[in-house]
Amino acid sequence: MSGLLVDPWFYAAAIPAVILVGLSKGGFGGAVGFVGVPLMALTMPPVQAAAILLPILCLMDIVSVWTWWGIFDRKMLVDMMPGAVAGIALGWLTAALVTEEMVRLIVGAVALIFVLRWIYVQIRHGATHSAQPNRVAAGFWGAVAGFTSFVAHVGGPPFQVYALPIRLDPKVLSGTAAIFFAVTNALKLIPYFALGQFDTTNLTASAVLMPLAPLTIAGAWLVRRMRPELFYPFTYATVAVVAVKLLWDGIAGLL
Repeated sequence: MSGLLVDPWFYAAAIPAVILVGLSKGGFGGAVGFVGVPLMALTMPPVQAAAILLPILCLMDIVSVWTWWGIFDRKMLVDMMPGAVAGIALGWLTAALVTEEMVRLIVGAVALIFVLRWIYVQIRHGATHSAQPNRVAAGFWGAVAGFTSFVAHVGGPPFQVYALPIRLDPKVLSGTAAIFFAVTNALKLIPYFALGQFDTTNLTASAVLMPLAPLTIAGAWLVRRMRPELFYPFTYATVAVVAVKLLWDGIAGLL
């Protein structure tokens, strides 16, 4: 335990990781929160990085839900949450079989196709085109988000695949994402504990990084000041960057 906490490289990787995750969770549905585990994995095993981040994510979720209190789309949550629970359960059952590299590759490919489809729709139908809610699609993408969130904390892109095309008001989308990931991360605590990931070393490291969690408010501050015509292109561009990075990491890890 003491070795990790006195290692300057741990702080060099962990502090930027937590800051970026906090800004992301403040208003962009976790779209760029994927950077947390890869950054911290530069100085420790990826599974340990995920375990250290999870309690911090839960605290950020509390801040995020409080920040967006009362602003959410009830139908989207009702349609997506059952799938998310199933996805977490599947992740738990297959924890020993599915590697983080495989998950990154799959999520990256899906996210990139999603962005390319959005560009096609903008060219063909215009920037104001929006999709209609669909319970089956919501359940499916909720399950994908739950599964990928459990394995590598990369539930943001699958969530965005379903949520972004509906074009909710940015504040409503952010509030909905806050609740979705608050519930998802809280549920993940049970299997992570059962898998023995919350030992003294990891929990102590989480506690040391906890003071950075309120930076979530800064992300919410940005979203509240962004118009939809800026918010959506910016978020899609962010997802595109996420997709390329996930594809790169996934391919590199499997080679």
